[in-house]
This record gives sequence, structure tokens and C-alpha cells, in this order.
Amino acid sequence: MCELFAMSSRTPTGISFSLEEFASHGAQLRHNRDGWGIAFARDREAVLVKEPKPATDSAWIRFIASQSIETTAALAHVRFATRGEHTMENTHPFRRTLGPRVHLFAHNGTLPGIEKLIDWQEMFYQPVGETDSELVFCLLLSRLSPLYAGQETPSLKSRFDVFSSLCSDMKTIGPSNFLYYDGEVLFAHADKRIYEESGALSAPKPPGLHIKQNCNSASLEDIACPGLKVRLADRETVLLASVPLQEQGWEPLPEGTVLAIKGGEVLMRV
Repeated sequence: MCELFAMSSRTPTGISFSLEEFASHGAQLRHNRDGWGIAFARDREAVLVKEPKPATDSAWIRFIASQSIETTAALAHVRFATRGEHTMENTHPFRRTLGPRVHLFAHNGTLPGIEKLIDWQEMFYQPVGETDSELVFCLLLSRLSPLYAGQETPSLKSRFDVFSSLCSDMKTIGPSNFLYYDGEVLFAHADKRIYEESGALSAPKPPGLHIKQNCNSASLEDIACPGLKVRLADRETVLLASVPLQEQGWEPLPEGTVLAIKGGEVLMRV
């Protein structure tokens, strides 16, 4: 199964990331070795690095792990492929441009038969690869596109409503844990995921995502665990992950939770 991670912070925050170690938080039986990717966003742009292969022997992974890259928003994904070949175009996160900003998307789950539910005439964006995840991203951007006509940035509520509606539609098909960054706001949808239990894989069940909020922490101690170190520069920081990265401070998100996060603050939650 795939592993997701995201961060939103009010001020640029240093992240050191070892994706190979990070993947082990949620998988001992299946080590998610089908590809990896991480995006570091600042303002309207983002640096995206990804490879369609195991992280073990990657020079990129070693470089990223040795750095403390400052960013106000980050998305990471370690892939266990269920659909699509091990190619660059099928590796998350996915990146597109809409309006004056770069948009990023990553997904954990499987959506069988999603093509049958799509009105291809409304698909302004087309997928490059074969994954259901990229197809969902293109559907989301196609639905958002009319909001950007004649204006730089639509209202948060209008964007949130489109994202929430898409999450409701996809949830009826299969597990739909989504991370979406629109160059300003980090959106998330928590659904269900597969877990390893007693040496076997479970059926999909909640929680699909966990959240850690540091807004009210008494100190600015670094968050450190195998595979990840976040150098907190500000209490206004929110972390999201498929499974808790530490023993304390992580809240499981109920199935169907939709979030909008900006600058390390949860602005909307339903």
C-alpha cells in the first residue's frame, strides 16, 4: 500500500526526508518499492522530484535525506502500484498548472471502474499516464477550471466545495485518501486504507489519514522519527500522514473528513 505525507507551515520550515525509512512506518510485508516522489512548494511554484523505482539505490534520495529543505508546503508519496506500469508518468505526486499557480496531487487507494463515471466532454485536462489517481486529479482540475475564468484565485469556499464533491463521488468507488495542494491551500480527504495485521493485509478500513497539529505546542522542538525530521520554525504547522509517525500527538481522521489547510492552520473541516 502507498504512504502519504504532507506538511503546511506559516513560515518556511526545514524538512529532512528519507523516503525509504518513511515507507517502513506502514509496511513490513510490502515495502512500497514501486516508486516515490516528493514536492517542496514555495508560494506559487514547487520543486518536484520523483522516480519510478525503489528508493534504496537512488542518488536523489540520498541527496534529499542529507538536506534540510525549507518549504511552506510539502507532499510526499511512496508507491505500491495497483494500476499502471512503473513509469515516471505513473509516479506521484502529479503536477499541473491551473490559473497562476502550480497544483500538486497524490492518492492512496484504488478506484476500479472510474472511467465509466467520467463525462469525457468535461475533461479539459487529460492524463499522461494510466493510473486512476492521475485521472482523478485531471477530473478535479477540469471541475475547478471554470472557477478560474476571469479571476486569479477563486474563493476558498468554492474550491473547497468542488474538492468535497469530488471526494464524495470517488468514495463510492473505492478508497480515496487524497492530498491536493493548489499553490495556496492544502486540501485533504481521509477515507480508508489497507493495514498490515498479524502478518496479513486487512480489508480497507479507516482511518486513511492521521493529523498532527502543533499550533498549541508549548515548545518548538523538532519532530523527529525514522525517515523524517521537521525543524519547526513556527507553531503554526500541520502534518498529515497515512499512519502516525510518532507515538503521541497524532489524531486519526474519521472516514469522510475533508480539510483545507493554509499556513499551518486548518481553515475548514467537514
